Amino acid sequence: MAKEQGFVPGRHRIEDYGGGGFRFAEMSHQGSILATPSGVRAITITAIAEIDAAMLDLVLADPSGVPDLLILGSGAELVTLPGALRGKLRAAGVGCETMATGAAVRTFNMLIDEGRRVAALLIAV
Repeated sequence: MAKEQGFVPGRHRIEDYGGGGFRFAEMSHQGSILATPSGVRAITITAIAEIDAAMLDLVLADPSGVPDLLILGSGAELVTLPGALRGKLRAAGVGCETMATGAAVRTFNMLIDEGRRVAALLIAV
């Protein structure tokens, strides 16, 4: 299978964040990311308001299966996901927790370490 551009297969802890990007899988990426059980992909979202149903479909259609929880890192400050999008996740059986990106990274890493089926949409700070 050819490697998708902007996609790193596998579950990866987020090693560092800040300066407009993230470090994971011994690489550095500028911009926001979506980490699912099947891998980490670059996304162009810079604010929670830019998240739409198509972005959530990437989470729900993950080849490794639907995660139990989606963690949203909303940037430097907490901004909540609109109710309709939360409802879409809830209808699919996916919990959703929104927090500032730093807290989201720490929570995601902890849940990965516990072996939980978790995804994270992390807006760069």
